[in-house]
Amino acid sequence: MYKSLFDHIEKFVTLESSEIDILESCLSTFTIKKKEHVLQEGQVCNTLYFIIKGCMRQYIINSKGTEQTLQFGIENWWITDYLSYHNHTPSHFYIQAVENSEVIAIEKSSLETILLQIPKLERYFRIVSQKSFGAAQMRIKFLFTMSAEERFHHMNNLFPEFVQRVPQYMLASYLDFSAEFMSKIRAGKV
Repeated sequence: MYKSLFDHIEKFVTLESSEIDILESCLSTFTIKKKEHVLQEGQVCNTLYFIIKGCMRQYIINSKGTEQTLQFGIENWWITDYLSYHNHTPSHFYIQAVENSEVIAIEKSSLETILLQIPKLERYFRIVSQKSFGAAQMRIKFLFTMSAEERFHHMNNLFPEFVQRVPQYMLASYLDFSAEFMSKIRAGKV
């Protein structure tokens, strides 16, 4: 049930079987239906989600009332609102399943206890956080330095199966342009 998470952890640190048992005792799995939310703006986020299967996204609703996708998460990725999680403050974000998804959840109180018992997991979560932060930095760079059309082609070249997997209006909002502009790009009219 937790094999994909343990396989992911093993890429960065090696856990003893007793440590795996401790970690396993604090994990739970959930199935989240397509379009279902695990976090809404204003709620305090107390959970980290590891995606076993499916796709999720983090988004905001901007001042015009339009959804703006900030992050996607697919298999073997973590997703949460780190600021709300860390500071125990109301979230500014929504986290929603893009597809029917299976996730492993770990609550903050459990994780804090586990990190004291299994210090190696501090290293694992640090590496995961650094990778996530680096990806966010690159996304910001692309938003500032590439045209909308360049951003689409860059994404399509790097992750063609992902571009086909998510609804086009979500991908357009992630790349910071309109769904109409996305249609023009895909039709070769730009």
